Amino acid sequence: MRLFWWAPFRKAKAGIKLHTLYDVRTSIPSLINITDALTHDVNALDFLDYEKGGFYIFDRGYVDFHRLYKINQENAFFIVRAKNSLKFKRMYSLPVDKQSNICSDQIGKLTGFYSLKDYPEKLRRVKFYDEENQQYITVLSNNFELSPVDIALLYRYRWKVEIFFRWIKQHLRIKSFWGTTENAVKIQIYVAIITYTLVSIIKSKLNLDKSTYEMLQILSLSLIDKTPIIELLTNQNYQNVKEQNYNQLKLF
Repeated sequence: MRLFWWAPFRKAKAGIKLHTLYDVRTSIPSLINITDALTHDVNALDFLDYEKGGFYIFDRGYVDFHRLYKINQENAFFIVRAKNSLKFKRMYSLPVDKQSNICSDQIGKLTGFYSLKDYPEKLRRVKFYDEENQQYITVLSNNFELSPVDIALLYRYRWKVEIFFRWIKQHLRIKSFWGTTENAVKIQIYVAIITYTLVSIIKSKLNLDKSTYEMLQILSLSLIDKTPIIELLTNQNYQNVKEQNYNQLKLF
């Protein structure tokens, strides 16, 4: 706290949060917002500009019906994991395939006084069994056209942002900061994210089968090399840069 006074977290520790809108189609973040660690996750929704027809997938920490209703009014769709304390009244049920992992598909409305006030329209509640994590998951959505299987599949895409953060922690780990001011810390983090994003774009444009980690290692060894990047990254002589779980890339 003595060094990072602008990021209150605990009595003797400072902390920040990296709120990320992650595009699962391109596997790159499309928006990053850095706040102190005491800022609630749901406040990140206030920084988003919703794309008409787009799908926004959230964990239960983002359940705020006033903000979710804004997504609905913007003609976008959301899928959010429901809290256990959800007050929901079923109006009718839709048929489900008993051979699938879908347990129920229901249309209804919220019954809590404030919840219904914030979101007065109908909602869809889908419950499915997640075989990978061996648990039942209930999600809410304002989309009534997709099949419940597709709703469940879209929610599972949310795990890609978890993989992104895991990758960041493993390979773009910032072990020390050059400056301690808010601006200095944010610049250093943004540089790390921009590095990841640029390499991911290159990987997609050149249709390479190397991992992002391998590409970063090759580029870090060739910073002053004038070889065209496509030749550099398709060179087959790089046999010692295979990704290893215990090896962390230090950018700073």
